Amino acid sequence: MPAPQKTTQNFIPIQEIRDGIVVLKNGGMRSVVLATSLNFALKSSDEQSAILLQFQNFLNSLDFSLQIFVQSKKLDIRPYIALLEDRYKEQVTDLMKIQVREYIDFIRTFVESTNIMSKSFFVVVPYDPPAIGNSSNPIAKALPIGRKRSDGSAGATPDERFQEYRSQLEQRVAVVEQGLVRCGIRAAELGTEEIVELFYKLFNPGETEKPIQIT
Repeated sequence: MPAPQKTTQNFIPIQEIRDGIVVLKNGGMRSVVLATSLNFALKSSDEQSAILLQFQNFLNSLDFSLQIFVQSKKLDIRPYIALLEDRYKEQVTDLMKIQVREYIDFIRTFVESTNIMSKSFFVVVPYDPPAIGNSSNPIAKALPIGRKRSDGSAGATPDERFQEYRSQLEQRVAVVEQGLVRCGIRAAELGTEEIVELFYKLFNPGETEKPIQIT
């Protein structure tokens, strides 16, 4: 009998995305924080030194690792062109129609001759729960409802254990967000739909992309 073919999911270490948390197949948990950027070159030398010192202090204060992920993608100008086309149809004077049409042609020509890239900055905050016995996934292997431990105490359900570990992860996220704010960087933790959208775009780079905004 031929061996079953492996799907893409077999090579992705993600078990599920739940309540804004990425749960890995080994039980690890990850939160994704979207961060804004700073125009460092426009800062004065004193401001640059202060930002670097604050960022250094932030990193030195952490007792866990971080992953900083920068996503670069070609800017999709089509939605903006479509908006301009609608504005063109709304114009009532020939002069305004000419000006809007010339602007649309300029934008198209400029984008075609220049690669305009947009960048998004993400900070991945990890939490790896302690292993339970020989289990590789402490969340999935939690004692089921009604089961008791050998000492007679009630075992934690997977949901209870998930909430417990999530609380630990959220504390780390709060530390990261506060540290970034001190550096002059705004940050926001992504929710479930935003994380799903992020991974979808990573695995489907040819799709029309819609940027994630911090409100």
